[in-house]
Amino acid sequence: MASIHVDVVSAEEQIFSGEATFVVLPGEDGDLGIYPRHTPLLTRIRPGAVRVQPADGGAEQFVFVSGGLLEVQPNSVTVLADTAIRGHDLDEAKAMEAKRAAEEALANRGTDIDYAKASGELAVAMAQLAAISKLRKTRS
Repeated sequence: MASIHVDVVSAEEQIFSGEATFVVLPGEDGDLGIYPRHTPLLTRIRPGAVRVQPADGGAEQFVFVSGGLLEVQPNSVTVLADTAIRGHDLDEAKAMEAKRAAEEALANRGTDIDYAKASGELAVAMAQLAAISKLRKTRS
């Protein structure tokens, strides 16, 4: 079976590097499915789950990204994430607290907060919670 080389990296570390049969990730305009020999592409990615199916038949790799850039070449995929967290390292309680704090900041219109920042934090927290839910479904 054909494969494509995939690198998922953040500023802190390399999360995944290896051959895969496909990659699914949250593109700016919707989810993208990338297979070997895909047309070249450069796009922003939004917060959400990156799923990588290793070519060796191993378990699907699941990574949460908070946004970033995607570069696709016919034989390689590079995900440059702002922040990336392995699926098993996601913390639901922390994501719920971040969601609550962002919602509270948006509700307190009388304070001097940065609404764009609070909205972005809310979007990331919501995407993280959705990714946790999706990960749970794949495990059951």
